[in-house]
Amino acid sequence: MAANAVRHGHVAGRDFHVRLTHGTGTVRVEVSDTRTERVPVLSDAEPPGDAECGRGLLIVAGLATRWEVAPRDGAPGKTVWAELRLP
Repeated sequence: MAANAVRHGHVAGRDFHVRLTHGTGTVRVEVSDTRTERVPVLSDAEPPGDAECGRGLLIVAGLATRWEVAPRDGAPGKTVWAELRLP
């Protein structure tokens, strides 16, 4: 998710933010960037075998209990978050 923020959400002069929180049996990962017009969409289609990108959110969807894209609180941009169940 951080790599996606760097590659697709970068705005010159602005950083992205990572936040980790934990609850009972879960960990939540949030990555916020400042691009509002580029919202990620999960596609069921895998990229061609030799493609160097396009698998990030497929991996997130496969590992996460749930995930979503939401407007960023208190600043322009968006936040992609995922919750993972702890063993």
